[in-house]
Amino acid sequence: MRLKTIFTLIFIIFFYFFSYGQKRAKISGTVADTDANPLELAMVRVTGTVNGTLTDEKGHYTLYVSTKDSCSLTISCIGYRTITKTLPVVEDGMRVNIRLVNSDVELQEATVIGQRIETNTMKTISAGNRLLSDPSGGNVEYMLATEIGVSSTNELSTQYSVRGGNYDENMVYVNGVEVYRPLLVRSGQQEGLSFVNPDMTEEVKFSSGGFESKFGDKMSSVLDITYKKPKELEGSVSASLMGASAYVGTSSKKFTQVTGFRFKKNSLLLGTLDTKGEYDPTFIDLQTYMTYKISPRLEWNFLGNFSKNQYNFTPTSRSTSFGTIEMAKNFTVYFDGKERDNFETLFGSTGFTYRLKSNTDVGLQVSAFQSKEEETYDITGEYWLSDVTSTDEATPENMEVIGTGKYHEHARNRLRSDVVNISHVGTHKMEAHTIRWGLGYQVEKIKDRIKEWEMRDSAGYSLPYNNETVNMVRNLYSHNDLSSNRFSGYIQDTYKFRNSKGLFSLTGGIRGSYWDFNKEFIFSPRASVGFVPNFNQKYTFRFATGIYYQAPFYKEFQKTVTDEYGNSVIELNHNIKSQRSIHFVLGGDYSFTAIDRPFKFTAEMYYKKLDNLVPYTVDNVKVRYYGENIASGYAAGLDMKLFGEFVPGTDSWLTFSLMKTQQDIYGVKVPLPTDQQYNISLFFTDYFPGYDKIRLNLRAIWADGLPVSPPGQGYETQYFRTPGYRRIDVGMSYQLLGGKENSGRKDGLYKYLKNVYLGLDCFNLFDINNVNSYYWVTDIYGQQYGVPNYLTGRQLNVKLVAEF
Repeated sequence: MRLKTIFTLIFIIFFYFFSYGQKRAKISGTVADTDANPLELAMVRVTGTVNGTLTDEKGHYTLYVSTKDSCSLTISCIGYRTITKTLPVVEDGMRVNIRLVNSDVELQEATVIGQRIETNTMKTISAGNRLLSDPSGGNVEYMLATEIGVSSTNELSTQYSVRGGNYDENMVYVNGVEVYRPLLVRSGQQEGLSFVNPDMTEEVKFSSGGFESKFGDKMSSVLDITYKKPKELEGSVSASLMGASAYVGTSSKKFTQVTGFRFKKNSLLLGTLDTKGEYDPTFIDLQTYMTYKISPRLEWNFLGNFSKNQYNFTPTSRSTSFGTIEMAKNFTVYFDGKERDNFETLFGSTGFTYRLKSNTDVGLQVSAFQSKEEETYDITGEYWLSDVTSTDEATPENMEVIGTGKYHEHARNRLRSDVVNISHVGTHKMEAHTIRWGLGYQVEKIKDRIKEWEMRDSAGYSLPYNNETVNMVRNLYSHNDLSSNRFSGYIQDTYKFRNSKGLFSLTGGIRGSYWDFNKEFIFSPRASVGFVPNFNQKYTFRFATGIYYQAPFYKEFQKTVTDEYGNSVIELNHNIKSQRSIHFVLGGDYSFTAIDRPFKFTAEMYYKKLDNLVPYTVDNVKVRYYGENIASGYAAGLDMKLFGEFVPGTDSWLTFSLMKTQQDIYGVKVPLPTDQQYNISLFFTDYFPGYDKIRLNLRAIWADGLPVSPPGQGYETQYFRTPGYRRIDVGMSYQLLGGKENSGRKDGLYKYLKNVYLGLDCFNLFDINNVNSYYWVTDIYGQQYGVPNYLTGRQLNVKLVAEF
């Protein structure tokens, strides 16, 4: 391998000097699509050689070639057909303009655009696919969990953490508008569907750090979604044992629309949990995105969403075995009562985009978000904690009771949040610069009512034990109303140029915002540089840095205090400050060919310095904050990804991450609650040899366990790690109708349908018991036992997908 590399370098050097020793001619021109839109980063090279260049933002290119009788140019760009153009005669100063046609290849499986040159930290990833073996119901986040720096260890939830950050530190934008999640959700099984509808999605971009100033004030990541503008009638219908979905897109000369409906009912999965009972969750989501071209320069857009998540649960019993072979235990509970939760969300956004000049666009956008959340439950349980005296399966005959008790959990929680935002954005393009700016005003109104408590009885004694009064083991009360205003603005410039060294892309910007609740102004400079060297354009290098603030959004400044009666009461902390993270990200890509197939290797190192942290604990997917800026820390790590055609004609990838985090709370150094020291993810696709109508997809995750602390205690007092998360989901699909051999047919069912697929999924193939959280049992002496709450087991699913 070393000898081959040396010969390759010698060849490149020899070619370089040899070619410059000859008379050379300059060829220039533009590369555009069929609508005359310039294509950036298209590759123009002399066929069969390494002599090539990339187009700039306006599609311009300049190439120097040897003067001879003829020359052949190969022009390629992701998403377009590669063409070869022969020049019979080469003359200095020639101008050759090229048009590329969109690729007509239909992607039957999830595809990541792995060969795209990325000069900043934003990466283009898969938009999701109904044929994947996804227990969450076809969400974009399912594939996002296999990206570098991303961790998701709960298949019932679409929430994810990025490089040591928690779920609240991730931004989601749809068509330039930030969207929000419900706040009361405490369990993944209540969560339902994510906001993003993969059927309606055109493009998905994601940054795990070092993102641009145009994105808001969060510390970890940004997910940037662009919805479709259909060019003709399109749509699909899918149904499975877990739900159904449908979408339709239409287009006319001036008007486009795409509308999607999703229904999910994951009783099938919940039936594999240790807690048995009647699960009746119903999740529905309706979205539409419309555009209307009022004039050649003025366009109107509208995005609307309605979602309703209802979770009804009547538990009957639970039996959980845990511990080791030498110290095996069993926890058995018989329940009475029920839980009813309702999360209803409305979201709307409308705006106008106006082209002032050919190189200047301005826009005005108004959006509104409303969430009504209700959490109601009364559940009583009688439990037995036993030692298992035999290595056989736990039965009443081989269990010795070491503790009994009762508990009653009660909640009447209500929360309503209303957010209205108005913003102005603009873009101005010059020869080598792209300037973007924005101004925004946002008003937030939140009405919070929480009444919850838990009573425990152990061997006839109420816990915590007091011989004078009867106390609750836990209670929480909140009666808060909040109305506040935020102002924000940003300006940034992207400067791209070429010189003898290669292509450079520089982006710098500043962002500022003010919040009248705590009278705080934050200032956030951010910058990045990307470099594609001329000596080998298979390499891309990038570096990004900046200051990123976590502007508090209600949960972060809820401070729990204890009143004179021992009750826990939530107060709002007016002295809260934004958490701060300083990012340093250094990375690069290397595109190469192996076994005659394209591959790409990506590596990124990062360091995040954290200040003014508000510590928090995590229970399932619920994040509870201390409500004060009392910590500092850091997160550092290395992420790597190998992407390519492991099997010809398919896309697969393998990611590997190492991470170290630390926070200092009251002088005690402990890891962050999302500290995952290693994470290995694999997404693999394959097809039946010689018959690609039968395809397979597999997703595997092997990750380190997360820190956990007992209830009522912070990580600075005591913590331990859960067992590692290991899971494999596999799916197979068969194409009943369609395929390359039937392309263009319009007879029979082909009049109405393009493709029909039948799929079979196996979730959690090896039936591994992954620990999500713990239920804590306390005896009269205060001894606590952590009973693991396991996630879902093995389950089969069948689905049918039809596209038209």
